[in-house]
Amino acid sequence: MKKILLDTNAYSNLMNGNEEIFNVILNADIVFFPTIVVGELHAGFWGGSKFQQNKKQLAAFLTRSNIEVVNISVETAIIFGELKYKLKNKGKPIPINDVWIAAASIENGALLVTLDNHFFEIEGLRIWDQIDIV
Repeated sequence: MKKILLDTNAYSNLMNGNEEIFNVILNADIVFFPTIVVGELHAGFWGGSKFQQNKKQLAAFLTRSNIEVVNISVETAIIFGELKYKLKNKGKPIPINDVWIAAASIENGALLVTLDNHFFEIEGLRIWDQIDIV
């Protein structure tokens, strides 16, 4: 089963017509979408000029049959704690929401679709290689 998890920038790029991200979603059996990403997107919507349009577009996207919104669980929190600790010890902290997103990806055994290179600091996280479309 091909499982992916979308980062905020992957969704944003998809909505801006990124065909590579469209193809990776098209070829996935399941697309996990963390509530953290929903929150980051809504924060961006509030700061933009197309709030209602973006909100409706996201709501429609989330109703697709292969999309599963994932909430933060106790297991996510345990993985988060370990990742945050290891990043701090390496001297390579990344944005806190991205640690949560990585934890959700690991918990669900999904390939993280992102355009942020700082995720490569997290050992054991499977990250989308834009050349290898799932």
